[in-house]
Amino acid sequence: MKKEETEVILQLMKREVVPAIGCTEPVAVALAVSKAREVLGEKVVRTELYLSSNILKNSMGVGIPGTGMIGLPIAIALGIVIGRSEYGLEVLKDLDDDKLEEAKQVVEEKQIVVHLKENAPDKLYIEACCFGNKAHSKAIICGTHTNIAYVESNDVVILDKLSGNKITKEDTDQVDLNFNKIYEFATETPLEELEFLQQAAVLNKLAADESANGTFGHSVARVIQSSSYQNIMGDSVYNKLVAVTAAACDVRMAGAMIPVMSNSGSGNQGITATLPVVVFAEEMKKTKEQMIRALALSHLMVIYIKRGLGRLSGLCGVTVAGIGASCGITYLMGGNRDQVAYSVKNMIGNIAGVICDGAKPSCALKVSNAASSATFSAMMAMDNKVVSSLEGIADNDVDKTIRNLTDIGSEGMSQTDKMVLDIMTKK
Repeated sequence: MKKEETEVILQLMKREVVPAIGCTEPVAVALAVSKAREVLGEKVVRTELYLSSNILKNSMGVGIPGTGMIGLPIAIALGIVIGRSEYGLEVLKDLDDDKLEEAKQVVEEKQIVVHLKENAPDKLYIEACCFGNKAHSKAIICGTHTNIAYVESNDVVILDKLSGNKITKEDTDQVDLNFNKIYEFATETPLEELEFLQQAAVLNKLAADESANGTFGHSVARVIQSSSYQNIMGDSVYNKLVAVTAAACDVRMAGAMIPVMSNSGSGNQGITATLPVVVFAEEMKKTKEQMIRALALSHLMVIYIKRGLGRLSGLCGVTVAGIGASCGITYLMGGNRDQVAYSVKNMIGNIAGVICDGAKPSCALKVSNAASSATFSAMMAMDNKVVSSLEGIADNDVDKTIRNLTDIGSEGMSQTDKMVLDIMTKK
């Protein structure tokens, strides 16, 4: 691979694999609010939000870090009270008890109104409008969780990356990826260029470790490792990697003030792309280089698939991250290029079509399922067993198999996505 192309892919990964505190949808809403507040020029007395249906879906049932509270109102209020847009997805990291009480007061005074944005130009769309006694402002995030695409204050446009209801393409759209290129990049790039991925292992393991300090969400990890079920689950590498991955998700979805390394705007995707690979590498005594290259393979595969699927869709992003993890585990098992490709097809033949019904504590169940399936798919691949082109949506070509999955998720499941939101909002 040419040095210039390697550098472009490295920059792509460094944009997409970044730390985040809390579920990225409500955090992105807080980020948009903080930007609108910063350009308002006076105290906010009212805030109105116009959100795409997918942002609403992923913000309704998830814990907000450091608050013990669930959902959008407190996230929006924190964006008003403490949000700093330069922090990106760590926009809420300055939270303390006094500021939390101030934010709760904003919620109690009903200063916040949330609307569904009809015909939003993207599935990831956040329009934050702040009002003072005299001034008004607006900030729009569109396309990615940190892409502040439009800012205005008192009808004066400060920033405009929106044109004709189309999102200005970012540099990430210019990177041409395919399976062979991803495999070549992960296995041949100089190791020192990839070492930044160790931070993903460190952050996400710390999040998993936090689960021992309390009860978080549904405690999926504790159930998996409970002595009561050891005769069922055993004490294996498989059991540990599933439990550790679920533990980090338990903590994150419950709203712990713990950063995780995200992938393509999702902390759960980052957790699932990282921890099964890391735990497998550690338990099987793999070298540092093997683990880092497996992480590069996992994370870049997730980025590749998510670019075809979109940031938000009716398809659960954690299952996509599981595909990346399966590639990484297969590589750590000693798999060659063909066997890594087999693991992709096995995953798509296994758990394609899992719906996204919002961000919430029970996401830890889907995370554990993805980690489990990633391991089984890798084992099948190492035995040279693969879902064939005669079966379902699989194709002889691995990239075409991936496109079949992303087409179903981005287009075929659109009506499913609408029905899920309709069910959630009517409960």
